[in-house]
Amino acid sequence: MSRLASIASLLLALGLGACTLPSMASLGLPTEQTASLPEDAYNGAADPMRSAINNTTVAFSSPSQLAGKPVQAARSVAEMEYLNVEVTTNPRSFGGSTTATTIFPLAQREWRAALGISPNAAPQAVIDSMFAAVRALQGGQPHSAEVVLSQPIFTLGGPATLVRLANLPNLPVTNNAAQEASRVLMRGYHRF
Repeated sequence: MSRLASIASLLLALGLGACTLPSMASLGLPTEQTASLPEDAYNGAADPMRSAINNTTVAFSSPSQLAGKPVQAARSVAEMEYLNVEVTTNPRSFGGSTTATTIFPLAQREWRAALGISPNAAPQAVIDSMFAAVRALQGGQPHSAEVVLSQPIFTLGGPATLVRLANLPNLPVTNNAAQEASRVLMRGYHRF
């Protein structure tokens, strides 16, 4: 049961059913509660969560890790979108880490601002678009990647978004979020 549904149930039990809780949309947050990575995201690894944590921990540790590498940057952003959904909707799988549940939404704002991704974009739409761009770039079709990144959720347009993917700035909050996910994983709190 989602946290919002739990609160609503509690209010009803207390006789406060007439109170109105804000919706995720009214708070300017994506309303999607699930996200998944495509199978080619984790290259046969049995655990997409562990794979995403390991990849993003390295990718965002320094801007030089992704400099001039739009394929890796797009993949890493998609993985962070996935991790954000997992951390914020299932905090128990992260040992109840309040640091992770607090920092991931802040990190999402940071990487989305850097790439011109709409703050209200559904995480799955971002994941799917990023992996479509990855496949196009790997196939030697940069124009197709630009077309994919020209959807309305990418406010800068395809060509500019592709340039940003190749030149991501330092994303310290994103790095901190990836590092926190790695720390939780290493402490053995992460459960699936």
